[in-house]
Amino acid sequence: MGRIIFYEDRNFQGRSYECMSDCSDMSNYLSRCHSCRVESGCFMVYDRPNFMGNQYFMRRGEYADYMSMMGMRDCIRSCRMIPMHRGQFRMRIYERENFGGQMYELMDDCDNIMDRYRMSDCMSCHVMDGHWLMYEQPHYRGRMMYLRPGEYRSFRDMGMGGMRFMSMRRIMDM
Repeated sequence: MGRIIFYEDRNFQGRSYECMSDCSDMSNYLSRCHSCRVESGCFMVYDRPNFMGNQYFMRRGEYADYMSMMGMRDCIRSCRMIPMHRGQFRMRIYERENFGGQMYELMDDCDNIMDRYRMSDCMSCHVMDGHWLMYEQPHYRGRMMYLRPGEYRSFRDMGMGGMRFMSMRRIMDM
């Protein structure tokens, strides 16, 4: 079970809100959020309500001023707890939307799809097992997107237009 505590001000000051599950709109509890402490588990936090906008991965630790640490421009507005997966990991990535073009199946991290598969773009995927993070740049850098098991036919239709995913990593028990 995950547990995260959000604070209105930097350095864990001001009002706080404790969360142990998904929260689609933090404004119901805090007017702003400038620091947080992950006491257990892993979470994705978003800079817009309803799990939209830029996404940031947070694991156990203290984030006294996460906005400057992570380059965030806006406060956290929603969060999603990531359940820990203990089995195998499997994901198919596709060059085009709607599972078109080249397809490759991954069972481990890939730090550069161009180097490994000669694939210049990944526009859809099917996550069969596990929870994954996809990054817009090689070597797990740049903006990211959290994927749980399911079919993702079009990253563009999910509000990720203009983003190209070049590396992906399994979210494993820390």
